[in-house]
Amino acid sequence: MPELKHYRVWDAPTRWFHWINVLCVLGLIAIGVAILNAKPLGITNDGKVLLKEIHVWFGYVFAVNLSWRLVWAFIGNRHARWSAILPGGSGYGRALNEYVRALLSGRPRQYAGHNPLARISIALLFLLLVVQAVSGLVLAGTDIFYPPLGSWIAGWVAAAGVDPAQLRPYSPEMYDAAAWEEMRAFRKPFITAHYYSFYAIVVMIVAHVAGVVMTELKEGGNIISAMFTGKKTLEDKPADWTSQTD
Repeated sequence: MPELKHYRVWDAPTRWFHWINVLCVLGLIAIGVAILNAKPLGITNDGKVLLKEIHVWFGYVFAVNLSWRLVWAFIGNRHARWSAILPGGSGYGRALNEYVRALLSGRPRQYAGHNPLARISIALLFLLLVVQAVSGLVLAGTDIFYPPLGSWIAGWVAAAGVDPAQLRPYSPEMYDAAAWEEMRAFRKPFITAHYYSFYAIVVMIVAHVAGVVMTELKEGGNIISAMFTGKKTLEDKPADWTSQTD
């Protein structure tokens, strides 16, 4: 019977980021779907504004959490750093080829951190999350005049004699018509990016969960529980393991 060994992989900040991100993304998806279907659901403009305000507050937590993770990728443990997340670097092509060949043969190599194939999907997911966060912060200002751009947007579109600080969503009588159209043109690429990255993230989440389940079944390693405990349990020495300390 093979001997199982425990490997400390995910540090506490990485685990906290992961689960806070899960809760934020699920909350943002649920509220986003409600906003997109406001008319069929019979939601009034006031109700839509409330949903957008809740969505934005979830978005702030999401953006701060993501920003911290991007910084932690420079200073965290070996498995949390960019060199272990992004595809590329010395020997990556060979490692990817060997992993895929072993996977197809039914004898996949075990990894403590992300395997070479997973690093591609993780990098893409991070890119989509950044696009979603940046575009969302811009839309917070254009939709309901929330920070960080809300004051600037309000000053841009407020009609003559209207205090920008008193501007309200869905109140066209308070807006300068020409400035409002200019702002809508400025907003358009951001809402397009936000819209399509939303659906791309949903697809990536499904692919991520499927990948975790498949890897768990084929390679073991208690991947899911490792995001709570930080430890993986493996039969073989991981291909990316060089030391018991990080």
